[in-house]
Amino acid sequence: MDQIKIGNFIKECRKELGITQYELADKLNVSFKTISKWECGKGLPEVSFMIPLCEILGINVNELLSGCHIEEKEYMKKAEENLVN
Repeated sequence: MDQIKIGNFIKECRKELGITQYELADKLNVSFKTISKWECGKGLPEVSFMIPLCEILGINVNELLSGCHIEEKEYMKKAEENLVN
């Protein structure tokens, strides 16, 4: 898993929704510094935050771990890659 790619994807999705790091942090009940850390690629969300984060951003966990939107035909391939990683 590429933490920088995942972080950039989190940032891209957040910006598409027009919400700030502060607003996302508030929705997840974490500090904005935590969101910044994720977006800078200095860490990944803990497992307990992945589903709520994905629900807010309108993505699925497979997309989060891939760091990009996934077309339906590519979904299984990416899911298997993420499991191996």
